[in-house]
Amino acid sequence: MARRRSSWMDEEMDQLREMADAFLAKELTPNIEKYAEQHHVDRDLWNKAGEVGLLCLSIPEEYGGGGGDFRHEAVLISAQAQAFDTSWGVSLHNGIVAHYLLSYGTEEQKKTWLPKMASGDVVGAIAMTEPGTGSDLQSIKTRAIKQGDEYVVNGSKTFITNGQQADLIIVVAKTDPTQGAAGISLVLVEADREGFRRGNVLNKIGQKGQDTSELFFDDVHIPAGNLLGTQEGQGFIQLMQQLPQERLIIGHACAAGMEVAFEETLRYTKEREAFGRPIFGFQNTKFKLAEAITETTIARVFIDDCIEKHVKGELDIPTVAMAKWWTSDRAQHVASECLQLFGGYGYMAEYPVARFWADNRVQMIYAGTNEIMKEIIARTL
Repeated sequence: MARRRSSWMDEEMDQLREMADAFLAKELTPNIEKYAEQHHVDRDLWNKAGEVGLLCLSIPEEYGGGGGDFRHEAVLISAQAQAFDTSWGVSLHNGIVAHYLLSYGTEEQKKTWLPKMASGDVVGAIAMTEPGTGSDLQSIKTRAIKQGDEYVVNGSKTFITNGQQADLIIVVAKTDPTQGAAGISLVLVEADREGFRRGNVLNKIGQKGQDTSELFFDDVHIPAGNLLGTQEGQGFIQLMQQLPQERLIIGHACAAGMEVAFEETLRYTKEREAFGRPIFGFQNTKFKLAEAITETTIARVFIDDCIEKHVKGELDIPTVAMAKWWTSDRAQHVASECLQLFGGYGYMAEYPVARFWADNRVQMIYAGTNEIMKEIIARTL
């Protein structure tokens, strides 16, 4: 059964996919085990990606980007899913950090940072979550208090993607601790600032090659010009405006991962024999795969519709919340069913289906837990 072709794919997207597949096959796939062992990708992967034009795909050319839209980012996400890789935090760098700068940064901030992010000379991260604060961003404790022509940043963050390699971190902080959401701002902290330090790479059950880290800010002095935008207190609004794209990235990655896991499992069940015949010959196997392809197809149709709406500026917050929770939930279900069909080999870390099962689990947690997604949906009922 041929994979459903996304409605937003065209000849340009096909060419990008070929280029992305070739790049990942050469630079990433041979190193997946190494990345998992060292808990980070090689730093020069970013520069190599920048050289071939895979960074900041949806950032305007005037800032060094590819001049594309979200479809271009989606193609790269699909290619990474095909490689069963979660080590490289490129979707966060491209689709999240760069877009905070593009949407809210001053002209000087955009011209300073976006070209360097597009070349791979600067790796981006965004620091929201704290040890005591997850989805409830209004309760963050990190402070960025203005003193003269500087901000002094104090606090800690955890679960930060690209945490070890990031050169520029967008930090969610309270510039007015007396306020709730209205006191939140986003500030830019360069990794070479005195008082900034990184904790160890966190030991996760999945995504072993991703340098997810704790970050610490101890009296870090940054210029007042490092406030993202021109006005304090806009951080919460900025987060709410950008989180839908982050959730769509997750939904698309889940749908793409489901497709690849299904294809891998279908191939395996037709090759592997038990009791004198292929595993695919058993009714249970056929029924499980029938269920998996149905849920995978539903996920793809839903996500494709979301992508088309998002490119047109028509994707609303409740719909993308539905997409994020449902695809991440169903992806975990499909991953578990596919793993079962591999038998004991499904539990072996070197098998891609095992990596997908472990790596995908966090999709139900970050960018707002699935419980929060349901709260968002319920508010519109």
